[in-house]
Amino acid sequence: MTELSAPVAAPAAPAREPRSYPFALAGANFGIYVAILTPVMVSMAFKVDHITATPEAAASALGLVLGVGALFALIANPLVGRLSDRTTSGFGMRRPWIVGGAVTGLLALALIGVAGSVWLVLLGWCVAQTALNAVMAAANATLPDQVPAERRGKTSGIVGITTPLGILGGSFLVNFIDGDLLRFTVPGALALLLCLLFAFSLKDRVLAEKPAERFTVRQFLGSFVFNPVKHPDFGWTWLTKFLVMFGYAGIASYLPYYLTDRFHLNEQDAIGVILLANVASMGAMAASSPIGGIVSDRLGKRRAPVAFAGLVMVAGLVLLAFAPSTGMVIVAQGVIGLGAGAFFSVDLALATQVLPNPEDTAKDLGVLNMANALPQSLAPAIAPAILALGNATPLGGYPLWYLFGALTALAGAVLVYRIKSVK
Repeated sequence: MTELSAPVAAPAAPAREPRSYPFALAGANFGIYVAILTPVMVSMAFKVDHITATPEAAASALGLVLGVGALFALIANPLVGRLSDRTTSGFGMRRPWIVGGAVTGLLALALIGVAGSVWLVLLGWCVAQTALNAVMAAANATLPDQVPAERRGKTSGIVGITTPLGILGGSFLVNFIDGDLLRFTVPGALALLLCLLFAFSLKDRVLAEKPAERFTVRQFLGSFVFNPVKHPDFGWTWLTKFLVMFGYAGIASYLPYYLTDRFHLNEQDAIGVILLANVASMGAMAASSPIGGIVSDRLGKRRAPVAFAGLVMVAGLVLLAFAPSTGMVIVAQGVIGLGAGAFFSVDLALATQVLPNPEDTAKDLGVLNMANALPQSLAPAIAPAILALGNATPLGGYPLWYLFGALTALAGAVLVYRIKSVK
């Protein structure tokens, strides 16, 4: 046992979280999102464009890299969540995964930066997604370890704002950094720094005894599934999260190509518009995210804020689909951000109240986090078909793509009311 960790006999959270914990966790999440979302939203599209021959080849390669990489994220998150629940290191249950994943993530991002082929980029992105999602699984699993249930809305709201801040921070960095290597390694280095600060300030639980039950192949496969019949509220929470996240994150990777194709912008101008759009989105999220969590706690309700958030996002996506100018794209992103901020502020708190097993907290949160990663895998796979269908109509490919995202977010807003155990 080290001085950094103290054994905890039971999984119950303390009466009150450590004062610095919400902000340290938010800092770690911010770093992770900068490292993951900067490539997803901006730099990966241009990296792939630099090493392919035609715009059509770049779009296909981008779908391959992001889609396969997201599958690795899909596996890593619940698997590492479950492994961290069983980790008996004197360094803590969660800390080894946080530190090791952050270091590996930086190295993988550096590989992408120097890669000269799509296949090497694909390899680096698969490793980066695995490592950084391992960090996310272990870090967010500390929430029920550290914070009592009735106070998780506030902490969730603070953490929730890190998603737009991560997008904005990444867009800012890319706007002022030239060269693929720095565009990938600087976000990775920032993630490593903030994750180290969180890891070494965390009063991590130490699992005093090794679990009696061996970690079998059946348990491994069980890391990625749950029984929606036995735990219907958990199932509806997963589906709601998946649908809303598809509308928010799943379709976002093609924004650089949307700007260059529809508005005929060059690379630097497109990056500038993306930065302004993310400033608008972050400003809206900064207003809605903390307020959403606090209001949810005071009302004692989770479902209504999630439904409201989804409807606001639908409005923004429709506006984006028919944007006549880059200025309207920026406005649309602001509206989407307003809804996303409210969603992120309550989503994690709602999720922790429907977990099936308190002994498998990280595993179950990892399964829920699959709903974050899966849209990033499915969206690139189906995007070519939807874009082609839209291009064959007067509507156009990208408008149809964003309208499809609006429909998925709308479905998520409606289905949240199938959750019965949470108001």
